[in-house]
Amino acid sequence: MRGEEILVGYDGSTDAQLALEWALDEASRSGRSVRLAYVFEWVTVVGWLGPGVAPGVWPDETARREVEHLVQQAAADAARAHPDLDVTGEVFDGPPPLVLQERSADAALLVLGSRGHGGFGGLLAGSTAVSVAAHAHCPVVVVRAPTEAAPAAPADGPVVVGVDGSEKSLVALGFAVERAAQRRVPLRLLRAWSPPGVWRPGGDSSEGDADETAAAERAAAEESLAPWRRTFPELSVTVEVAAGSPASLLVEASAGAQLVAVGTRGRGGLRGMLLGSVSQQLIQHARCPVAVVRER
Repeated sequence: MRGEEILVGYDGSTDAQLALEWALDEASRSGRSVRLAYVFEWVTVVGWLGPGVAPGVWPDETARREVEHLVQQAAADAARAHPDLDVTGEVFDGPPPLVLQERSADAALLVLGSRGHGGFGGLLAGSTAVSVAAHAHCPVVVVRAPTEAAPAAPADGPVVVGVDGSEKSLVALGFAVERAAQRRVPLRLLRAWSPPGVWRPGGDSSEGDADETAAAERAAAEESLAPWRRTFPELSVTVEVAAGSPASLLVEASAGAQLVAVGTRGRGGLRGMLLGSVSQQLIQHARCPVAVVRER
């Protein structure tokens, strides 16, 4: 069933191949099927129009057949490497962001590379990943290639999740808990907050208020975790409450993690943890795959 499948944006690029590998690993744990999706965008090329000359279209049918072969070959290779999984490939026509957003309505999870080939046929330019993550109908995981500065996480690296108490962040928490439990790795919950003003008339500091606020934030984080601790009592969980920029704290926490999960948008204001801009910054700068989570 399509609603149970993992959809992978695929264009043959290095990042797309890494996205496919991540999706196959996820499918091996969840038992879902995997579908590769290449979005083929036709572009009308208009030049000088003389007698007998009409607008052309690029890429042409030959290019499309090559794309179909690319996708089918990638799907066949993945199926051979994972004989226990149902892996298929399909080519769609249209603007990549719009098509992927539409197709996400029929998927349990959409996995993208952070950047693809670019150009007319490029599927996964960075702007595409950001746009799709913002508007998809299911959770989106964006995978980037490891670098010397951000190597792949160790097998026991934690799953990190940002939580601010909003409904969307609690959905992200559930997603992160389940992935950590599946992988048998620790969960690291991060709750960011902005301290109250440090100056008062008369020169009094507000350190006491800051301590009280931090304690209240930690209590709220523990409360949101309580039902998940009962469901997964064997899961190792670390709760961290920190004052600072949510995006900066999460990017820093992503180093050495195998996944960082956030909601699409949080409470906003000074205490907001999961603004849309935070998820966008993570897609651009996190050092591990990023899950932008929403309910289907």
